[in-house]
Amino acid sequence: MAKEQRHEINDQSVISIPLRNLIAIIVAVGFAVTGYFNVTGRISFLEHNLEMQGVHVDQNSEVRVKWPRGELGALPDDAEQNMRLNQLEKQIEELQEAAKENNTN
Repeated sequence: MAKEQRHEINDQSVISIPLRNLIAIIVAVGFAVTGYFNVTGRISFLEHNLEMQGVHVDQNSEVRVKWPRGELGALPDDAEQNMRLNQLEKQIEELQEAAKENNTN
């Protein structure tokens, strides 16, 4: 029987590795860390964009429902147009009353 070799590991243990392998490991770890941070940054950016789109869709839906009901007010042009329509309706009513008076006379 061969003697068993015992390997003891302590603070005085020495590991030998070729320098090119050590440099390759350090470069690979650097690429992995850089890639990880790029991917997590991109995911965070896309999640933020998704949340912002959700906010815009919700606001658009609110406007789409409330605007026709008049709950969000009216544009100044709409107010002016409504005033002009009201004035035209009054003029038409006056003309109709005048026409009725002319027909009865």
